[in-house]
Amino acid sequence: MKILYNARIHTFDQVRQEVSVLVIDRDRVAALGGTELFDVFGTRASREDMSGRTILPGLTDAHMHLMHYALSLQRLDVETPSKVEALQRVSERAAKTPPGEWILGHGWQQNDWGGEFPSAADLDQAAPRNPVYLTGKSLHVSWANTAALVRAGIGSGTPNPANGKILRAGNGQPTGILLETAMQIVEDALPKPDETRVAAAIEAALPSLWQLGLTGAHDFDYRTAFIALQILDQDQRLKLRVTKSVPLDLLPHAAALGLRTGFGSQYLRVGSVKVFMDGALGPRTAAMFKPYEGEPENHGILNMDAEQFFEYGRQAADAGLSMTGHAIGDRALHEILEGYRQLRAYERERGLPALRHRIEHVQILHPDDAGRLGELGIIASMQPIHATSDMVAAEKYWGGRVNLAYSWRTQLDAGAPLAFGSDAPVEAPNPFWGLHAAVTRRRTDGSPGTQGWHPEQRLSMREALAGYTTGAAYAAGREDQLGRLSPGHYADLIVLEKDPFTCPPDELLEMRSAATMLGGEWLWQA
Repeated sequence: MKILYNARIHTFDQVRQEVSVLVIDRDRVAALGGTELFDVFGTRASREDMSGRTILPGLTDAHMHLMHYALSLQRLDVETPSKVEALQRVSERAAKTPPGEWILGHGWQQNDWGGEFPSAADLDQAAPRNPVYLTGKSLHVSWANTAALVRAGIGSGTPNPANGKILRAGNGQPTGILLETAMQIVEDALPKPDETRVAAAIEAALPSLWQLGLTGAHDFDYRTAFIALQILDQDQRLKLRVTKSVPLDLLPHAAALGLRTGFGSQYLRVGSVKVFMDGALGPRTAAMFKPYEGEPENHGILNMDAEQFFEYGRQAADAGLSMTGHAIGDRALHEILEGYRQLRAYERERGLPALRHRIEHVQILHPDDAGRLGELGIIASMQPIHATSDMVAAEKYWGGRVNLAYSWRTQLDAGAPLAFGSDAPVEAPNPFWGLHAAVTRRRTDGSPGTQGWHPEQRLSMREALAGYTTGAAYAAGREDQLGRLSPGHYADLIVLEKDPFTCPPDELLEMRSAATMLGGEWLWQA
């Protein structure tokens, strides 16, 4: 048993929201209050003086890709302000890579380079002896050189896959840019890391997450990631509380096995069945009612309609599995909300529980749909950092529709539970950057001004922090265990040198955890 004292502790407890003393018994919070707790527990507990620092519940990233993030730490970083700089990094890596070996990278975004997509020829010059494959920042577009296209068997006669596109030059030859499911053609040709290597990569990445104050994550990677996480959990090496989504193509198998949402251990649990309704803003594949500004023929890519989504949702609900859907464009959000309307009716008719269904991203809504997540009890799983990262592109391609883009305030006021994340490695998994975006709607350089981008959507610090604590716990169905420092909850917490509730918002950008505890165990101390 230990007593943490002389601290400013924001508990998010429903009764005592701020205390100075916390008592921890093994892996749980035993009591909270003031120095009167010394008399009750003092003879049985060690004392740790927090020197007036701030303590918060451990933070959870409610949408990330753990395997992709972990492997991205080993890949070439091509998130650069110019194409020239990205190509220079590729050239430097190629000089150290044996001929014929793959060069893999991540992070480029053509919107940072003037809006034009790069080409395979650019990479051919930078790495003439190696196949090169670079995923875009959104993970919905990739850039390959000629050698990579040849290895994957992509040529002028290769048809576009369903819900994907191979960009082509006037002569029909591929340009090197692959959208959505077309990316998979090259990815199928890549050397595959096995579960053991992925487990090692995730374990190696955990300290970087603890330093950011993360004690939990909702993961949206695939089968290999799930196996790797199970390996870590079984070996007691998974020091992170993970809620793991189920890929749609594995729904029949999960249902046949009897897997249900919430099944698992204290560190690894089954979450929701994940579907993709559309693409993303970056490559302009998010499904829209009206075309993108300046692209009258482009409405994005809609992967499924409401009826298809409901059919999958019905199968999941019958098996006790909740649903979630990637939906970014207003058309995609309309279709998934229509599907959820039918699914809620189905749950009532069959006497099934109203499960904790979600929507991932919720980036732009049609005005008629603005309040429907709250009406249907659907969790808005959103990423505040996307707003400041995307605001220039959103204005350019969505025009006047951005009044309901990244509309956290609208969703909260309409009664939709909020769960916040980063979509790492699309963005860095830094929750303090997300908090800054949520409360200021400003970029790190202060743009677009003091009030931020569409300031009517800003949140208070308590509301924003709730997205990473109580909101994320609710989305995982674990609000009785996580998200608060309340008696009986897990002792997952972080220690900060400054108090987010009182420091200037821009100081959030430099904030890190001074110490991170998971289940009563200090995992990280600066």
